[in-house]
Amino acid sequence: MPGALSSLKIVEVGEMVSAPYCTKLFADMGAEVIKIERPRIGDRARTRGPFPGDTPHPEKSGLFLYLNTNKKGVTLDIANPEGFEIFEKLVADADLLIHNVFPADMERVGLAYERMARRNPRLVMTSIAPFGLSGPARDYRAEEINLWSAGGACVLNGAGAQHPELPPLKVAGHQAGYQGGIHAAVPTIAAAFAAVRDGVGQHVEVSVQESIAAQLEMTFEFWPYMKMIATRLGQKPIQPLEAMLCKDGYVYLCCIEEHQWRQFVELMGSPEWANEEIFRDRLQRGLNWDALKVFLEDWVSQQTVLDLYRKAQARRVPFAPVSTMGDLLNSAHLKARGFFVEIAQPVAGTHKYPGAPLKYARTPWEIRMPAPTLGQHNAEIFGGKLGIAAERLRELESRGVI
Repeated sequence: MPGALSSLKIVEVGEMVSAPYCTKLFADMGAEVIKIERPRIGDRARTRGPFPGDTPHPEKSGLFLYLNTNKKGVTLDIANPEGFEIFEKLVADADLLIHNVFPADMERVGLAYERMARRNPRLVMTSIAPFGLSGPARDYRAEEINLWSAGGACVLNGAGAQHPELPPLKVAGHQAGYQGGIHAAVPTIAAAFAAVRDGVGQHVEVSVQESIAAQLEMTFEFWPYMKMIATRLGQKPIQPLEAMLCKDGYVYLCCIEEHQWRQFVELMGSPEWANEEIFRDRLQRGLNWDALKVFLEDWVSQQTVLDLYRKAQARRVPFAPVSTMGDLLNSAHLKARGFFVEIAQPVAGTHKYPGAPLKYARTPWEIRMPAPTLGQHNAEIFGGKLGIAAERLRELESRGVI
């Protein structure tokens, strides 16, 4: 059976993570995606690692190869009037246009929904911007660290109350971009359904800052509910709720309900200190965490992760092993589900990548082709699809339009 989205035609103008990840989700489910990159330079993700052998190469970026599976790639300068004319021809036949061009650059090149809709009234155009397309910050440019900080996540992440002298931290990688991409995918596919129903498209805009702020669990309720300000420096009101070091790695301790705590105390052999008044309930354990932490760290440090996890699990205490990347790659469970997939790319070779966290009973998710090399499908798309003569293509290439 064809993929669930095999009838969908998408044009992507994407750099780095947010727009490419959004379209990857669709491409891996069967959609036809034409990815537009800058001539001779390409997507900035091509400059980001990891690289095989730690040797940078524009066709070997692990980030780019992961984000752009199942796409056809062309090079086109949409800031050039001739390039934009070709771009409009591609958009005229598309269902979706997904991009993360900065708002100021959208205006500079003429990337406006009204203009696109004149060529294709049923088009859904999704604009992913750091701070959206309105408001005083609309024209701000931003990188990953700016967005993770602006979204409110950094102030919650860091060394914690024990080390107030240490600064906030962003998480590794490009999590803001991934959040922007997945938050764009859901409204985009909803707008595509609406276009099928109504026969007319619409403009969808997504703020990456708001994508992050929208998922800050309970933090905005801390003040009205508990008169607490959510921060990495705040004392947790209930404990234990911490990661601790075992002999062979970290385990996350979660036993905030009284029955869970009693089971954990029994698992530890019912030590005398557990009967102290300062540990009588979860609020007292939170207030006196400095003292409790010393006892727990000493006991946990003598355990192994999986043994402690399984013993706690048997008592219905929700501890969790803290997986390393190696743990995930070698996980028997993930192997059984076929989560990791091997992808062969003509320049980078064959490597293992994360797959999709889903299964379809009838319309499969699959990797049909690797990420494109720079400009790999220029002749197929510009010549075969749009009918531009080969001589004309060579002339446009010589001038850097494609």
